[in-house]
Order: sequence, then C-alpha cells, then structure tokens
Amino acid sequence: MRTKHLSTLLLILVFCGCAQRQNEETAIRQEALSSEKQPQKYRAHWEIKDNQKISWDLKNDYNLPHTDNIEMAGKRVAGIITYAIDTNKRLSLQRRIIFPQLRTHIKTSDPGWFVYRAYLKETYDDNILPRLLIGDKIFSPGPVETVALDGTLTFHHSPENGLRLTRKLFPSMSERLFIEQWTLTNESDQPLRIKCGNTSIRQEDYGLKGKYTRTITSDADADIAIPENGSYTFSITIGARLNDEADPSVTGENAMAQREGFLREMAGSLTLETPDAVLNTLFEFSKIRASESIFESKLGLVHSPGGGRYYCGFWANDQAEYVGPFFPYMSYSTANEAALNTYRLYAKETDPSYKNIRYSFEMEGDAPVNPLDRGDAAMIAYGAAQFVMARGDGEIAEELWPLIAWCLEYCRRKTNNEGVVESQSDEMEGRIATGTANLSTSALTYGALNLAVDLGKDLNKPAQLLNDYQQQASALGEAIEHYFGANIEGLDTYKYYKEHRYLRHWICLPLVVGIHGRHEGTIEALFDRLWSPNGVHVEKNSENEAISKIFWDRGTLYALRGTFLAGATEASLEKLQQFSAERLLGARVPYVVEAYPEGNMAHLSAESGLYCRVFTEGMFGIVPTGLRRFVCTPRLPDGWDHMALKRIKAFGQDFDLAVDREDNQLHIRVANQDGQIFFDDKVTAGTAIEVTLL
Repeated sequence: MRTKHLSTLLLILVFCGCAQRQNEETAIRQEALSSEKQPQKYRAHWEIKDNQKISWDLKNDYNLPHTDNIEMAGKRVAGIITYAIDTNKRLSLQRRIIFPQLRTHIKTSDPGWFVYRAYLKETYDDNILPRLLIGDKIFSPGPVETVALDGTLTFHHSPENGLRLTRKLFPSMSERLFIEQWTLTNESDQPLRIKCGNTSIRQEDYGLKGKYTRTITSDADADIAIPENGSYTFSITIGARLNDEADPSVTGENAMAQREGFLREMAGSLTLETPDAVLNTLFEFSKIRASESIFESKLGLVHSPGGGRYYCGFWANDQAEYVGPFFPYMSYSTANEAALNTYRLYAKETDPSYKNIRYSFEMEGDAPVNPLDRGDAAMIAYGAAQFVMARGDGEIAEELWPLIAWCLEYCRRKTNNEGVVESQSDEMEGRIATGTANLSTSALTYGALNLAVDLGKDLNKPAQLLNDYQQQASALGEAIEHYFGANIEGLDTYKYYKEHRYLRHWICLPLVVGIHGRHEGTIEALFDRLWSPNGVHVEKNSENEAISKIFWDRGTLYALRGTFLAGATEASLEKLQQFSAERLLGARVPYVVEAYPEGNMAHLSAESGLYCRVFTEGMFGIVPTGLRRFVCTPRLPDGWDHMALKRIKAFGQDFDLAVDREDNQLHIRVANQDGQIFFDDKVTAGTAIEVTLL
C-alpha cells in the first residue's frame, strides 16, 4: 500500500506500527540498561540433572540475591514468571499472565502504538495465594532449597514447622489457564490439620471481542488433614473466558498431564548426541521454547515470538525465515501446521503488480499493513524453500512454489544497476542504518535462488526458468563480492552496505548461504572483533558507543551456523560452548534470548529454533537439495569421537544421522527407524556427501 493513498489517520497508525518495536523498547531501555546480566560477575550455580532438566541447589548463596524470569506458553495463554530469591533464600514471585486472543482497549492517555500490545494481561504477586492456618499461625513457606527448570518451574522449600512446600508453575497447553501447583508434605512426627483461606477472585472487563472474565481460584479443601509423612496437592489457577464461554474444565492435574505429554513429545523427537552435556541439554530446552509459542487465532494456528509483546501474529524473519524451516526436522504436527499457515498466508499477499509483501501479520492480521520493505521477500523465499524440501511433501511444495517464485521475481525487480538487491531496511527495521542495499537481503536472495533450482528440478519446473535462477544466483554472487566485499579494520570481509565502515554481525550471512571466498577475515571479525561474553555484538562502532553494546542472539546463532559450514570447526565449537554455557547455566537461563538492551533479553521463541539449526545445518551441515535429498558435511570436532542426530523427521523419513571417528576418517551412517540404510561409508573430514531418502 503506497503511503500517498492512505488517510492521515492510517498514516499515523502505519508509522506507529513501523516503529512499534523501537518505541516499546525505548520505554523499557533504561530498565534493561540497569539490569543486563553480566556473566563475568557470576559463578555458575545451575547444574544439569539430565538432558531435560537443570537445577540450582541453594546450599551455596554466593549469587544471592538473584532475580530471573522464564516464559512458558500454551495455545491460549502465556506466562512470564519472575522469581526473586533474597539473601535469606526467601522467594517472591511475579506472574505476568497474558491471554493473547483477548485484545483490550487502550486508555485515552496511551500513545497509539499501545494498541499493538493490548493483550488482556496482568501481573500478580503473592497476594493472590491462599492463606494456610496451622494452629493459630499462618504458614509461611520456608527458604528455598532448590529450583528446577524442565519445561516447568519448580521450587522446593525447606520445611517450616514440619511442613515442606513444593510448588510448580506451568501453562495449560489448551485452555486460558495458568497453574501454580502446591504440594504440602508433613515431615513432622504427628498429623497436621490445616485450615485454608481459599482464593476466589473475579474481574470483568470489556474488550474488542466482548466481555472478558478473569478468575483466580484455588481447589484446596477448607480443612486439610495430612498424616505423618503424607502429602496433599492443590492448585491455584489464573484463567480467563470470553463472553458466555464455560469456565475451563481442565484441572491442575489435567493440565500437568498435558504439559508432561508435550514435554515427552519434545524429548522423543530430534535428539542431539554429543560428548558435551551443555550442548545436548540446551538443544533439548530450545526445542521446548521453539515449539510451545504457538497460539490459536482467527488465522489458524500461528507461531509467535512471545516475550510479553508479540502474540497471535508472525513476521517474515522470525517465523518464515528463522523457525519455520526448522520444524520439519521434528515430529511435532502442531508446529508444522503453524509454519505451513505462515507460508500460506503470505502466499495470499502476493500481488501481480509486485508491490512489496507485508512483513508481519500482527494482531491476528488486523494491524495496518506496514509499507516498509525489509527484504521480506528474500526472507520468505529462503525460508519457504527450505521448509518445503525438508517437509518432503510434493503437494505442499507445489502449493508453495508460486510464493517462492513470486518472491524471487520481486527480488529480481529490486536488483539495482550494480547487481545487488535493494531494500529499505532489514529485519532490524531501521534501528541501525542499512543504506539502500544491504548484505542481508542480497545474501538471502542468493541462498533462495540456489534452493529454488534444486526444488524446481524435483517439481519438474521449466528448465529455462531454473536456468534463469541459476544465472541470477551466479551474477548475484559476483555482485555481492564486488559491491559488499571490503577490507574493514584490516580484515578481508564485507561491509554491510555501500557506505558502511564498521564490522556488523550480518557479515556472517554469506557463509550461511555458501559464499566462502572471504571466510577467514569474516570468521576473525566475528570471533575476535565482535565477540563478547554474550556472543556477537551487532556492530563495533567507534563513533557510537551505544550501538557497540547491542547484541541480538539471532546474529550469534547465524554466525555459528555459518562458521561451521565454512569449516572453522574448532573455533566455532569453542564459541558455541562458551555461549551455550552462559545461556543454559549462567545468570539468564535457560534459553537463548532476543536482544540487549531492547527487550531486556526476552526469551523470544524463534531464536531457540535458530539454536537448533546451528547443529542441524551447521555442525551436521545438512542442506536440502530436494524433497527426498540433502547434502551433508558433518564437522566432528577433534576432541570428539561421536555425534549424532536421532529421530530426524524430514525428507519423508524418520531417520538417524550418526558420525563416528574411525581410522582418521569419519564414518557416516544414515538409517531410518526400520533399519533401512541410506548411507553407510567412511569419508575424509570435510567431505560433502549426498543422501537420498527413498
């Protein structure tokens, strides 16, 4: 939509939308600046219990007081639980509960952009908890002994007057319900009788969809008798309903069973085996976070970033480019449906006149269409081509081929006289200058063209069209070298746009899409010049100190994927291990994050998909070449004798990929769960193998 055709009011809304992330982040930036997690000041206190669990034993108190938060989500609810433990090991909780589908009105005093974040939400402290009376004393939970994270959040308290409390927090996977489950255990030498002053809170609001009713209730009995060594469990639930909907029928126990079922499904799909427990465990946690942030909407199931800000909507980068191509490697049908919905909805937005495609569907698609071109067509083409090949379904591939072809034609039409693809911005939406043509848009277009050639062969597309794509890719590769190739700070790498003079994180993208001519200087720039305790900084800019402090984990995760693909195995592993230990066991856990200072290191979901892709596409080097084919270049580190990806659900098969060191070679074996072998041979390290799954 051209801005000259918009009314004044719509112009205001659109450009509020254009700046929606920036404006919101500015409002919280000071808080973020004061609370950035500084890994060098912390001693590790989290420990891995198994591949699906980490725990903090508070017998040591060197990190107290300590505060952190974790996001958890189901199809109709998200919760960001902030936990604070003081020097006496006493716990306080803040429960930010969000009901994404229930949009509210904004205040007359609010700026217009607030409408983009107007979900029904509230933060609840411990005042909502029921009071337990033992004799003539109100029960107070004892100091925290341990904290555990395993897709739920669990606190084990020391006994207080013989009564031990364990509490577990988690979302319902299906209802508008967030649960805090309490288990009371009698460790005294006599039966305990407890009177419970129960919680029953009701609040009604009116929003865009009608009447919203929020309730906070407890299902504890008024009189509780716990025998010696016995226990009693009850739940406090925070729920919401719309208009005349019935109250959620799911109990705390039912919801726990649903959540445990989801976590079992995550554990049984696409497992990573390496000698490094941190990598294995963060991979498991990343599958959870990548897969749980999927919401019912009037658009169907949609994957959304989360973070307290982004729900019931999706973006060309987060969903189409980052996480959508990952989901076919898992067997989680909900995630694959959400990814397919993303691409299908983008396909409906293609325009015969080749106006730029919208970059997001916020507010269930109701937000004004933003006219900014961030290079979204390149993002969508690159992600959709990977998705359909890994999905291995010919009908879906045929359905989405027109979307891919439209995006590539759009990019061709945006190619300038110097052979690179122009866009107004990139995925950072103007936070930092990008010039008229940036490296990201051109690199993603290059990658998408090559993927389309392979996909088109499987779909029997016209040879002339595929030859055109091949020639465009070749010409674009040369143009990327001539236009962006540069010596910056003494390194032969890339400038991000024509006038740029500093190193930026997205110089990793040529490595990701197979352009390795400047890999040595680029790797040194990423790992020596831009690296920090929190991964790769966005830019090192001697003229702008604020920019030099910014990091986005997406840049680090793309960098690691690209450097593995370029063959820098040992350097990549060292950085991956450092980064993974900080994210899983450091001061801000247990997932990779969005950014700092923006968002205060929120646990956005798509970044967790990018973490997993460091392994599937980076360390194991899987590049789709068809609906049943891929090229694989495993990078087994020198100190490892074995690594494997098991239960890969992609390319029409459910298979394992194992790599073992034998006789100074790599023994690579690819076989499905029925024992059918697709590849079983020894190769020299760094050899690309072709695997056909038929």
